[in-house]
Amino acid sequence: MNEYKIIQGDCLEVMRGMEANSVDIVITDPPYGINENYKKNLSREKLAKPKDYGQYNWDTIRVSKEYISEIMRVSKQQVIFGGNYYADMLPPSSSWIVWDKDNGDNDFADCELAWTSHKKAVRKIRWKWSGFLKEKPEERVHPTQKPIGVMNWIIVNYTKEGDTILDPFCGSGSTGVAALQMGRNFIGIELNSDYVELSRKRIGHSMPLFSKNT
Repeated sequence: MNEYKIIQGDCLEVMRGMEANSVDIVITDPPYGINENYKKNLSREKLAKPKDYGQYNWDTIRVSKEYISEIMRVSKQQVIFGGNYYADMLPPSSSWIVWDKDNGDNDFADCELAWTSHKKAVRKIRWKWSGFLKEKPEERVHPTQKPIGVMNWIIVNYTKEGDTILDPFCGSGSTGVAALQMGRNFIGIELNSDYVELSRKRIGHSMPLFSKNT
């Protein structure tokens, strides 16, 4: 039976207390430092009825090199969304993931990039994620939320059953939901108490039969 745990706190401090290579893989989406908040959404004229996710300031700067170093230390493999914003902190990779968001006519980015430590070719997944137009129905509760389907695809292709996945920037918990659906264990770390509660609810409601340790 797979297990999950959501830890509230600064992921840097939590990871410092973890042993080297203690998890199989980190799959995460750290802040990019591009101030992707709801006010930016509201200014995009082509987006119909943009959702107000509330005010926050966690995306005003990138995380420091120390966070990236700890991610590398505690995990055997890594998949890091927004790796293009951390090119000065990450080694070269032949195995980028391209998520084609199939956005249509708006000024959001057409794709997102994830850096990986794997020795594979570049891979692409196409998954519509634009306002009410989504590949599959899914409530969006976080401004940088990743679709469950995209995370399922990554987990199937970059991990194996029974692996333990760590997400140091847990957010709304999409990685955790996908991890348990795909038969993996999950550890999430999140600083914001509201997001901690949200991720616990999403994971618990989606997989009520799995063990949990929160």
